[in-house]
Amino acid sequence: MTPSDSARPTNRLADETSAYLRQHMHNPVDWFPWGPEALARARREDRPLLVSIGYSACHWCHVMEHESFEDAETAAQMNRDFVCIKVDREERPDVDQLYMDTVTGLTGHGGWPLTVFCLPDGKPFYGGTYYPPEPRHGMPSFRQVLSAITEAYHGKRDEVSRSADEITEALAKRAPAGNAPPSGVEAVAEGAVKLLQRADTEHGGFGTAPKFPAPPSLDLLLAAVDVLSERKAREALDHVVHTCREMARGGLYDQLGGGFHRYSVDARWCVPHFEKMLYDQGQLLRTYAETWRRSGAADDDLVWPIRETTVWLRREMAAKDGGWFASRDADSEGVEGKFYVFTPDQVRDALGAGSEVSGEGEGSCEAFCDAYSITERGNFEDGTTVLMDRLRAPRERFAAEREKLRAVRNARVAPDTDRKRVTAWNALTVSGLARAASLLGDEESLAEAAAAADFLDAKLSDAHGRLLRVWNEGRAHVTGFLDDHAALLEANLDLFRAGAGERFLSRAIALADAITQRFYEPDESDFYLTPNDGEPLAQRPRSDHDGATPHSTGLAVMGLLRAASIAGRADLRDIATAVLRTHSPVLERAPDAFPTLARAALLAERGPSLALVVGAAADDTGTALATRARRVLGPEDAVVVVESGKTPAGVDPSWLAGRDAQGGRATAYVCRGTVCSLPITDPDALSPLAPGHSEQDIP
Repeated sequence: MTPSDSARPTNRLADETSAYLRQHMHNPVDWFPWGPEALARARREDRPLLVSIGYSACHWCHVMEHESFEDAETAAQMNRDFVCIKVDREERPDVDQLYMDTVTGLTGHGGWPLTVFCLPDGKPFYGGTYYPPEPRHGMPSFRQVLSAITEAYHGKRDEVSRSADEITEALAKRAPAGNAPPSGVEAVAEGAVKLLQRADTEHGGFGTAPKFPAPPSLDLLLAAVDVLSERKAREALDHVVHTCREMARGGLYDQLGGGFHRYSVDARWCVPHFEKMLYDQGQLLRTYAETWRRSGAADDDLVWPIRETTVWLRREMAAKDGGWFASRDADSEGVEGKFYVFTPDQVRDALGAGSEVSGEGEGSCEAFCDAYSITERGNFEDGTTVLMDRLRAPRERFAAEREKLRAVRNARVAPDTDRKRVTAWNALTVSGLARAASLLGDEESLAEAAAAADFLDAKLSDAHGRLLRVWNEGRAHVTGFLDDHAALLEANLDLFRAGAGERFLSRAIALADAITQRFYEPDESDFYLTPNDGEPLAQRPRSDHDGATPHSTGLAVMGLLRAASIAGRADLRDIATAVLRTHSPVLERAPDAFPTLARAALLAERGPSLALVVGAAADDTGTALATRARRVLGPEDAVVVVESGKTPAGVDPSWLAGRDAQGGRATAYVCRGTVCSLPITDPDALSPLAPGHSEQDIP
């Protein structure tokens, strides 16, 4: 806070650690955080709840705050007629999911800020997203909505209560469960074909504006390479490669600092919504790494975005006490994108109009402006430009100029950073770094990923050992949800696969058990977003959806299948397949809408592979075999490195039975399902074992 802020009156949100809630601590609105105190007051005073949900980097959340929540008359009306609750969707995805499903069902669309009106018990009866301060474009003003809700609540209570009951019943309904396991091959193939029908072949990605990176959909196309015809497989892979190149050269990518913005407001990846979210970085790291691997491991245009984003995470998002911060805001000094954009004059001041460019013999300013689309007219507001690399030269060119401009930019007022650590998002980033580091041989990044996972293990649990979601201002809080557990399960499995240490497999098995014990409902053969010992809401929300982050049920199923394969745990595999059976109708109907679940179905149908490398820990051949296995096997396949005569904790001993180092040399065996290859001592001879291929039965 500034000195002037410290003198302003505060509300209850001043006691919260959430950056988003604290952004509203000086509002004249009598805000409550979500909790029993607010609901008790609403019941006691017979007032409806006004639940406002957003997150700290949300531009339109800031707009609505400035227009309405900072307005004294609007605040007075809110305080008189409602009990007002502010929710950070990043801390409470359960509350957000419940009310987002409500608004999406009522209006056909959702978004943030999310505005929902509820009975005192939390049952929703009306909602929307952003409301303007004055009627606009057919939308009522926020104060008109407040007046209408108040009149309905007190004058038509029976109708309001009936509406709340109907909405709650609708939220509880589920699609008919399937009674047979889905075909993973068909789900992935059909999902990929449907995605390709929406593909923007010119600019990459899917559809038109606004355009999101959509890592789960890109990952589905990558998985589909294994099941499509040769022609369609090439089309799928080519589209992912093209998308990755276009995103990294466009304004979606921060050309000076590294890292990806949240989405593009246009179809060309030109002008982004400028917030940077941790979950995007983690997912895109692994998408780029897998794209590089599948496309021949030789395309530098897929590598430099990984390296630059990793540097940005290290430089600007890594917390000194562990893990990575949640996000960086879109706005600085109250203006969206101001930190990131440039004019030609600003470039001239930074580079000097007559200096040479990287030995090319051209004027530095003119050549750089031409390469990065910087014009007098600009492509953003007030003649400013979001940098886009239209020259597409090797990344080394203009590296010195980009660094000079970054130094100039660093002197500006930077966007705020939301410094909370979110377990699920940190886990996605651990996974992305682990996968990229193991492919690129980046030991520093692998060590950073392991350190972040160790931080989560040490700090993000309660007195009973249950995983928590948020670390902020020196304390952990909020019970962990399915996405936290599923993402962290995957992260630990990826670290173990990358050779970061045996402790990560033990943690993965514990997380798999927690998922089956606390989130799985045997009567429904399905997962919920909230644990069975969590806070009760008006309706227990089910899993989130594929979108900005992966579908947590699909992610959990993949994690259980991987853990079951390594540990020989049939119970974990049985639950995973039961959940897939439950969701088979939606996979048959719309696999492109459930890309993570479709990939999980493919993994269940084909079975994970496992490369076992047996030999001395420091054996050069063993290291080469493990490196080769991590390169040629799929990212969900396991790589287990063991010393002769030892069995790592958590590894099924049957994997090692009869498989020894041959002739005193490190030896590899590639296994799938119930068969393994013959012994391999030459790294170049190590290759995946195709489904159905049999060389040696597993004892």
